[in-house]
Parts: sequence; structure tokens; C-alpha cells
Amino acid sequence: MRVVYFTHSLASCWNHGNAHFLRGVLRELIARGHDVRAYEPAGAWSLQNLLADHGPEGLHAYRYAYPELESRSFEPDADLAALTDGADLVIVHEWNDPALVAAIGEQRRCGAPFTILFHDTHHRAVSEEQAIRAFDLSGYDGVLAFGETLAAVYRRWGWEGRVFVWHEAADTRLFHPPAEPVDRDGLVWIGNWGDGERSAELEEYLFRPAQEAGLPLDIFGVRYPPEALTTLERYGVNFRGWLPNARAPEVFAHHLATVHVPRRFYTTLLPGIPTIRVFEALACGIPLVSAPWDDCEQLFTPGEDYLVARDGAEMTRHLRALAADPDLRRSLVTHGLATIHARHSCAHRVDELLAIAGRLGAPIKEPVPA
Repeated sequence: MRVVYFTHSLASCWNHGNAHFLRGVLRELIARGHDVRAYEPAGAWSLQNLLADHGPEGLHAYRYAYPELESRSFEPDADLAALTDGADLVIVHEWNDPALVAAIGEQRRCGAPFTILFHDTHHRAVSEEQAIRAFDLSGYDGVLAFGETLAAVYRRWGWEGRVFVWHEAADTRLFHPPAEPVDRDGLVWIGNWGDGERSAELEEYLFRPAQEAGLPLDIFGVRYPPEALTTLERYGVNFRGWLPNARAPEVFAHHLATVHVPRRFYTTLLPGIPTIRVFEALACGIPLVSAPWDDCEQLFTPGEDYLVARDGAEMTRHLRALAADPDLRRSLVTHGLATIHARHSCAHRVDELLAIAGRLGAPIKEPVPA
């Protein structure tokens, strides 16, 4: 089966978390023998920022970890019929230009033989509704939503029976515990400051508890304005800057634990959707403690796969317990890994994708890998 994916960027994960998941899914499809083609718009902001900050060397970790992947850039006036020629399944990510989304849908409406899906992995459907409602999806066969609460939004918009929950997951070919034990120390948090939508939560559930527990804290990420850096300095945080996602497993491997601090929209308007870092951290075998988050879809088993802190004081207690109790750390790692391997790998998501595509009429017979 030929799968064509229009992404914002496959090459760059600079402030673009969907690239993590997409890389794992496309690699899994390729491993199964499918013909995969990924396209990203020329001048994608994520790639441009990465190159501006780090130059071509910033792509080395991605290319080393994913030698089988490549993406082709296209201009606004590209021949979309040529890009989708021979496709059985076309997926268009929501962080694309509305004109592109509409044009590919128009191909389908005019008789193109492929099945086409719109892939939404963001909170804009509730935080900037008009930005998503501006997309012309009338030619699309279905919508992939990365959580049930987001899928419910699309049902209200008339997509009942044609919106499918497709959670993110860990690429377990890359995200796994180290082959040999290594010395671990302190906490690590990999995440972007962004627009300040969780700045108060980061202070309450990460910076202050780490300081109070006496644990050094390393932070990796981008888009930290001067006021954010001042806050980190006040708490004695070691700010490490941008980290290529392909290097995250080695960073996790050298730390005692990590923390999940969900963005505000995923605790209020779209509860139940975890960041991909939860999947990746558990897959790497690092103990995780989460700020308040309602796992209403029962993706995990709170208290066994990870600990949950209801407030900053409880977060401090959890961090102290993890530092002092190797048995607790070992138990969390064992449960978390088992959950990922049972149902949250990119291989699981490819199974789900092929089932969805088959339900919508795409030819889903898997080829024999070469």
C-alpha cells in the first residue's frame, strides 16, 4: 500500500512534537513493506528555526536514528496530483495551510481513488476553533483525533462515525531502556516553555518540588523567554537548551526520574490527552511523576505506571520517595514498560491505522517486507 503523509515537518522536531510520533509510525509502515512518502512545505517554521539555531548539524541526530526516513519539500504551487499519484492512503496533518488541505480534499471529491484522512494533534479545535473550522474537510473520508475529547468535538461538528481516536505512542525501536545500567542522578524535564500556558504549573509541580526535594534538575527545550530563564535561575535549574528528540533516550537514561506537567488545555477543555513525552518516558524505563491529569480514557494505570501529585507538596513527597526507594523506582519502571509494550507502541498505532483505513475502503493487505 502506498501511504502519503503531508506533515509540517518530518525532519525537524524543534517545537514540533508530532514529528516524534510520525517518525515512528512511518518507520513501522516501511518495516512492514509499505511504500511511504512524506511531504513537508518548503520553509516550514520548525525546520527554519532549527537551522537558524543549530545549522545543518541540528539534523544529524535525526538522520542517524532514522536512516530509512526522508521527506520531500514542496512549494505552494506544487502539482498535488503528482505528489499523490498512486496513493492508497493520504493523511494530511492539521498544521498545514488551509489551501493545501482543501486542494487535496478536492482531488478526492473529484474522483481520486485514495482514502484521505485529516490528522489533528493539537488543542486548537477548542482554543482557536475558527482556525480549525476554516479547513475545508468536505472531501475527506475521516478524521484522526489524538484523544477522545478531541474526537467528541468533531462529532459535534458532524463527523459522527467518521472520526477515529488515534493516540500518539512511543517508537520503541528508539525509545527503550539502556542496554546496560548507567549511573542516574537528579531529575530531567524535556519540554518547551511555549506561550506560558503552564508557567504557573511548572513552578508549582517541577521547579519548587525539585528544589525542596534537593534534586538537581536539568531542563531541555526551546522558546524560553528571558523571564522564564530568570525563573529557572532563581530555582537553580540547569537549562540545557534544545534537545534533538532522537537523543532523548540517552538523556532519560542518565536521570533518576522525570515529571509530566500537562498543558492547561489538556487538563480543562481536552482532558485525557497526554503529551507524547509520557509514552516516550515510560518506554525508556524512567520513573515518572505527573501533575494532576485525568486519564479518563484509561490509557495507563496511575499509581502503578507512574505516580500522581495532587499539589506541589505531594510532588515534593513523591520525588523524595523516588530518590530514597529503589524498589519504588523499579516497580514503576516495570509497570510502565509493560503498559507501553502491551498497547502504546507505534506498531500498535499502525495496526489501528490500517484497520481504520480498511474500514473506509483502502486496500490494507500488508506486503511482505523485503
